[in-house]
Amino acid sequence: MADTGEGKKEEAEYKRLHSFPLIRHTDMPDEMRVEAMELCVTACEKYATNNESAAKMIKEMMDKKFGSSWHVVIGEGFGFEITHEVKNLLYMFFGGSLAVCVWKCS
Repeated sequence: MADTGEGKKEEAEYKRLHSFPLIRHTDMPDEMRVEAMELCVTACEKYATNNESAAKMIKEMMDKKFGSSWHVVIGEGFGFEITHEVKNLLYMFFGGSLAVCVWKCS
């Protein structure tokens, strides 16, 4: 039983150390990338236990700021293959293993 407590402690420490956003791939212009990244971090921190609400918040804010047709996926351990508009993709990690993919297609 002590092992599970130890494992959770190590996981919490890992998440604390890796709480910064890590961009895996993007083709967004710098200004849009910074705004989208900050929005993703804010949403993931605000809805730490509800990825669906975080994704909804990001999508709605991106639609308002940069026009409609934005899509957002947030989770752990998923793969994807998407078609997107050029200069409108952000794939990043936050909090260690939480992945966020934001893209626009119309």
